[in-house]
Amino acid sequence: MAEYTRPQSEEAFQQNFKQKKPLMNSTEAFVESSRCLFCYDAPCIKACPTHIDIPLFIKQIHTGNVDGAAETIYDQNWMGNACGKVCPTQVLCEGACVLNHAHVKPIEIGRLQNFATRQAIEADKQLYRKGEPNGKKVAVIGAGPAGIACACELSVLGYAVTIFDAHEKPSGLTVYGTAPYKITNEEALSEVAYLQKQLGFDIQYESPVVSEAQIRDLEAQYDAIFLGVGIGPTSSLGIPGEDLNQVIGAVEFIQDLRFKKHRMHMPQSVVVLGGGNTAMDAASESARMGAEKVYLAYRRSKDAMGAYWFEYDLALSAGVQGVFNASPKEILEKDGNVAGVKFIKTALENGRLSEIPGSEFVIECDMVIKATGQAKMGDFLKQIEGLTLDASQRIVVDPVHFQTSNPKYFAGGDAVNGGAEVVNGAYEGKQAALGIHQYLTGK
Repeated sequence: MAEYTRPQSEEAFQQNFKQKKPLMNSTEAFVESSRCLFCYDAPCIKACPTHIDIPLFIKQIHTGNVDGAAETIYDQNWMGNACGKVCPTQVLCEGACVLNHAHVKPIEIGRLQNFATRQAIEADKQLYRKGEPNGKKVAVIGAGPAGIACACELSVLGYAVTIFDAHEKPSGLTVYGTAPYKITNEEALSEVAYLQKQLGFDIQYESPVVSEAQIRDLEAQYDAIFLGVGIGPTSSLGIPGEDLNQVIGAVEFIQDLRFKKHRMHMPQSVVVLGGGNTAMDAASESARMGAEKVYLAYRRSKDAMGAYWFEYDLALSAGVQGVFNASPKEILEKDGNVAGVKFIKTALENGRLSEIPGSEFVIECDMVIKATGQAKMGDFLKQIEGLTLDASQRIVVDPVHFQTSNPKYFAGGDAVNGGAEVVNGAYEGKQAALGIHQYLTGK
């Protein structure tokens, strides 16, 4: 029997997708901040990709300076509120907390970060202003975490920034590809609106940059260009039946769910293919939408999964069943619809994964969700003259300034790192902005 009943209303949907990190009230924040030891060497800072001064902002919260705490966070991470919700804090800042060594629960750094930034956003607190115009213009392609962070930093430095995005809303995968129990659309969008109001950068929605002619036009109009294009749609498995109805990519599935919510149709039985964090999200979401049977199938062993252990535990708690050492060979059909997935068992031999002859088996299902990686944006990026890509079609950049082999272009986020966390994109976007500033000023 399913752990969750199918949500029939907005209220029921919100109940099934309750936030993993609910917003603290002032009393909770005061008590939690009092637990911090304010370590002089602060391993939590070292574990944060954006190097937020975590002990400082926690002390500011504890002493009632919540605005100061928000500013401390945003000084280092322009996606501070989103990261407080969606960051895998268990393996980053909270995982590094010294209280773990005393077998005591670590400080809830993510929730404290979210508390401080939400206070600033909801009060519309003016923490930053656009810098004195310097006469330079920068184009940003992509309104994901890297693009937003780059635009914010450049705006403080006095640049006129225009972001071009293919979607009708900003934040990239924070809105379009993150599980609803990690952050709501309203939270993600309100942070961008808050920053945009203070810093004045422009976002051109539903304005995809796809052609060589568009690229040349941007090169003529702007002094520098930042590429925050992310990664593309779910990659093909190359197996029969992949084009059937009810076969969908995980990111596309999550996007539909975030906007359709309880109105999204959810079949009775689902197979999710993959072993990464996106696969865990898709499986957990399917169960929370009321699917009676959800199978998470991965071609290697459980220990070889790329997902964080806590993401897998969350999926299990929602009623998901794990199936390991199972490689999909064919998606079966009946009357043009998905009827099941044929697998073959695998084993690791001499360090290589091999299929076991005669071990085929079938899991019946009504839907297949592919969480097996996303295609890179190589076809688009190859239109940019002098831009170097690596063997995996990622943009090659200088790791300090995030400048590409074409000096007018800088890049960050998933198009560079291949698909990391929101916090990594925020860091890379900010660093690229500083690199652009150095490039355009010669400083």
